[in-house]
Amino acid sequence: MIIPIKGNIKFPITLDAGTWIFDDRKLDLTTYFDNKNTGIDEDEEYTKSVGKFFDREIKEGAISPPTLKSEKRFLKERLLTGTFGIKFEPFLKNAEPLESATTLIIETNDEEVRIPISEAYDLIIAFSKEGKALKEDGPVHILFEDGSNKDQPIKYVKGFRVE
Repeated sequence: MIIPIKGNIKFPITLDAGTWIFDDRKLDLTTYFDNKNTGIDEDEEYTKSVGKFFDREIKEGAISPPTLKSEKRFLKERLLTGTFGIKFEPFLKNAEPLESATTLIIETNDEEVRIPISEAYDLIIAFSKEGKALKEDGPVHILFEDGSNKDQPIKYVKGFRVE
């Protein structure tokens, strides 16, 4: 399902949550809020893990030993069973809210949730749970950066409107 960003913006955008599983910016929501509470920077952790991988490639050579194959298999399995989200910030930035914009309205089946535009950049869009798309109460869920609504996210999202 396509989700629009519309309203008081320079460029209307449509989001397709089905493609985000392949996006490098996706967040593992099973650990994201835990890392936030412990002060671990996810980007720093990712950089360290990639660095270790490349160090290993250099030491062991270009031939992929069975351990690297099993690591790739693990990463594929993680994609098929993981719970993921993506930050709303890049999409909202690309839409370029006009200077007069003050509020983001999250349109759902039942209600409209109003959030100050300054806080909207920090939203997280959850798009899969345990490897499955959020079809029943989705197509996406909205989470706050601090994790305060991780057990009760905003569901049944139909669109975003900037006012």
